[in-house]
Amino acid sequence: MTVAGLAFLVALEIAARHYGLPGPIANQAREVIFPPKSGPLLYAGMALTMVVLTWRQRLAAAGAAVGIDLAFAVVRWAAGAPVTEGHSFGNGALWVILGCAVVAVTRRTGRERVLLLKGAGLGLLLVAGRKTGDAWLLITSKTRPTVLDQYMATADHALGNPSWLAGRAVAATGPVGAHVLDWVYVQLAVAAVVVALYQLRGVAAERRFPRHHLVRTFLTIGLLGPGIYMIFPVVGPVFAYGTGAFGTGGAPWAIADLWPHTPPPIGAPGLMPYDEITPRNCMPSLHTAWATAIFIHSRGAPRLLRFAGTFWLLATLAATLGFGYHYGIDLVAGVVFAVTIEAALRAHDRGWDRPGIRLVAYGTAVFAALLVTTRHLSVQMADHPWVFGPLFLLAMASVVHGYVRTTKRWETEPAAPLPRPEPRLETV
Repeated sequence: MTVAGLAFLVALEIAARHYGLPGPIANQAREVIFPPKSGPLLYAGMALTMVVLTWRQRLAAAGAAVGIDLAFAVVRWAAGAPVTEGHSFGNGALWVILGCAVVAVTRRTGRERVLLLKGAGLGLLLVAGRKTGDAWLLITSKTRPTVLDQYMATADHALGNPSWLAGRAVAATGPVGAHVLDWVYVQLAVAAVVVALYQLRGVAAERRFPRHHLVRTFLTIGLLGPGIYMIFPVVGPVFAYGTGAFGTGGAPWAIADLWPHTPPPIGAPGLMPYDEITPRNCMPSLHTAWATAIFIHSRGAPRLLRFAGTFWLLATLAATLGFGYHYGIDLVAGVVFAVTIEAALRAHDRGWDRPGIRLVAYGTAVFAALLVTTRHLSVQMADHPWVFGPLFLLAMASVVHGYVRTTKRWETEPAAPLPRPEPRLETV
């Protein structure tokens, strides 16, 4: 698994270099010295690493991270190097994560070495997942010159054009509502870490990780999702029918300036050329998928975390639609995508019994049907909204219902024991 992940990162690095830009490995290495693109994410990764440490070690690690960041800030201030992109902090957190890996290799042995390496790897994986996503988005913009937004906008009439409705609602809340939703949207990974820290709270005492936790689902969604973008490229309403995010782009390539005040007319959709900068990252909505995963994993947490998980899901749905980043069908597909992946990971941990196989196969079939129907029956969907709209929502609800029913059965039935490896005969 580790070798496959490393090979995947190297492949993305080579692909990004082909287009003249650094890939995930180079971007991560750069943040050892230069201002990080996301300081909060690095500190969230450090928090994941610290689940394997004692409280005394955590305090020392946190103090070291803050001290390193302060030293970097002083040096940059003295050198007159302003931070033009990203954050002025976060290097210290990355240094601490790397330091834990070095200590594991040089100062630990046996299970303690493995545990500390797993902690450092978990923190680095969270950050590497962000860098990998950035590389994927670059590749989608360079390799997919045409997008399917006309099909999406036409099909979205079956759901009542929710992005247009949400866009006007967010605009009516003024700057306060927009800033709150933007903060929720951007800091989704940090919210995931908060829930993950609760799930991993016993690692330091038990000296082992649980078999399944939120970070696994989070990273798997980020790994598989961009692959769908390659076969179903979509830029989103604000780009295809508006002025671009925050009014900074989109207009030269947009069909018309319609979002969010005028829903697009129903017509014969077709492939639409777009620029080589804007990511084709709409179908499915990975922010919706990640927020759904946070919601699922927060169900077993205390009440405050359950409320936070619900809030993050609802606020993320409002942001994805209200900022014009996604169509309504993207969100439906995102929920199905997340629930299916979560079911597959849990079924894998149990040994793939019949209910698990059936649930994963059904979720995959529903997700594929959403893509195919949107691409080939978008006009029929727009012409018969009272048929296709409820049908799409019922399909999503059926996957969620199947997941709830299957996982409840799993909770009452013990998992089948994993087969023990056969002893090998030594040959002389």
